[in-house]
Amino acid sequence: MRFLGFDFGRTKSVSPVDDRRGWFGIVRESFAGAWQENVEVKVESVLAYHAVFACMTLIASDISKLRVKLVAQSVSGIWSETTRNSYSPVLRKPNPFQTRIQFWDSYFLSKLARGNTYVLKRRDGRGVVTALYVLDPNRVKVLVSDEGEVFYELQADNLAGFTGAIAVPAREIIHDRFNCLFHPLVGMSPIYANGLAATQGLRIQENSAVFFGNQSRPGGLLSAPGKISKESSDELKANWSDYYGGKNSGRVAVLGDGLKYEHMAVTAKDAEMIDQLKWTAEVVCSTFHVPPYKLGIGNLPTNSNVESLNLEYYTQALQSLIEAAELCLDEGLGIGEGMGIGTEFDLDGLLRMDTKALIEAEAMATKSGIKKINEARRRLDLEPITGGDTAYLQEQNYSLEALAKRDAREDPWAKGQGDTTPAAAPPADPAEVDERSRAAAALYKEYCRELLNASCQSAGRGHSNHCP
Repeated sequence: MRFLGFDFGRTKSVSPVDDRRGWFGIVRESFAGAWQENVEVKVESVLAYHAVFACMTLIASDISKLRVKLVAQSVSGIWSETTRNSYSPVLRKPNPFQTRIQFWDSYFLSKLARGNTYVLKRRDGRGVVTALYVLDPNRVKVLVSDEGEVFYELQADNLAGFTGAIAVPAREIIHDRFNCLFHPLVGMSPIYANGLAATQGLRIQENSAVFFGNQSRPGGLLSAPGKISKESSDELKANWSDYYGGKNSGRVAVLGDGLKYEHMAVTAKDAEMIDQLKWTAEVVCSTFHVPPYKLGIGNLPTNSNVESLNLEYYTQALQSLIEAAELCLDEGLGIGEGMGIGTEFDLDGLLRMDTKALIEAEAMATKSGIKKINEARRRLDLEPITGGDTAYLQEQNYSLEALAKRDAREDPWAKGQGDTTPAAAPPADPAEVDERSRAAAALYKEYCRELLNASCQSAGRGHSNHCP
C-alpha cells in the first residue's frame, strides 16, 4: 500500500513480458547477415511504401466507416438494435477530441502497424465507461506479476489525461492483438513478414527516381587507349560530371585522344523494374490478405459481380478484425453474450447491393412472409406505413403445421374433417320413405278439398250437394 509517498506492506513484483523470440528480440534482421551489410528494415520507412500504406489505410477506413450498434438479445435469441444510456453515448462519441470514425481509424491503424492496440478506459462514479483513448503502442509496456496478473505500464499522455508514468491493471485496458506468434500478450504486425519486400520496393523507387533525375540515362565509363595519370583522371571525371551529368545530361560531348564513353549501369528494362515492383506490392497485399485489385494492382476479376468481390474482401481481410474488435469492446464495456446485450458493426455500409438487387431481395422476403413491410422499408430508408408491422402471405398457402397434420393421417388424401365438400347422405329406409309418401298424399288431398269448398262458396251455388 502507498500512503503519502511511502510504501507499506508487501508490493507486487512485476516484470515485462518475454516475447520468447530469443535473439530475435535483440537483432532483427531481414535476412541472415543483413546487419553486417547495413540492410535495415525500419517500420517508419516501410510505412512509406505505397502498398503498405494503401493496405493499412484501406482496411482501417473500410471498418471505421461502419456504424457500431448496441444490440440486445430477445427471449427467442434474436439480436436487435437498442439504446442504453450507459453504453450508447460512448459508442457515438468515444472521447472528447475524436469522432467515431477517427477513433476506429486510429484503433485499426495501430493494430496493423504494431500488431497491438491499447485503449484506456475512463469511468464515472458508477463505474460505467464514459470515454475510450487509443494509446501509442510505443509508450505502453505489458507487465506480468509473479502470480500471473497482467498490468500495463503507460508513459505520459496528456490527451488521455495523465502526465506521468503509471501502471494500471488489465481491467482498465482494452488490448486487441493478433498474430501472437511468440507470446499470447504480444501481437505481430504484418510488416514482420513484408518488411523486406517493402524495403526492396522503396529501393526500386529510389533507384528509379535517380535514373529519371539523370534524364533517363544510366551512368557510364570514360576509357582512354593509353595510361593516364590520376590527376588527369580526376579532372576528366569532374569536368564530365559538371557538364554532362544530372540536368545537363543530353548535351553534345566532343571526345579526343581516343576517349570512349560506355554505358555501365543496368537499364530499368534489363533489371525488369516494373515486374519487380509489382511483385513486391503483391507480397505486401498477401500479408495483409487484401486482394491486389483493391489497390489497382493486376486486373479486376471478370467472373464475379461487385457484391461477390466485396464479400471475398470482407471474409479474407476484414472479418477477423471486426469480430475481434467486437469481442474486445464487449469485454471492455462489461457486456457480452451472457449479459444479453452487445455491440456489432453494421455491415450494411460495406456489403451494399445495387438498388435493383436490394429491392428484389426485400420484395422476395416480404412476399414470402419472412420480413414485415416496414422492416423492408426501413432497409430502403423509407418511413413506416400503417399496417406494415404484420407479415403477409398469400391465402392459398398452408402452414407447415396444417400440412403436417394432413400427412399424419392414414390416408392423407381421403375426405376428412378439413374437407369443405359436403359428404353424401346415407341411403334412406324404404318403409320410412313409403310412410312419408302416404302422409304427403293425405295432406295434399285435404288441401285440395279445402280449396274446392272455398271456390263453391265464392260462386254462390248454395247447394251443398253440388260441392264435394
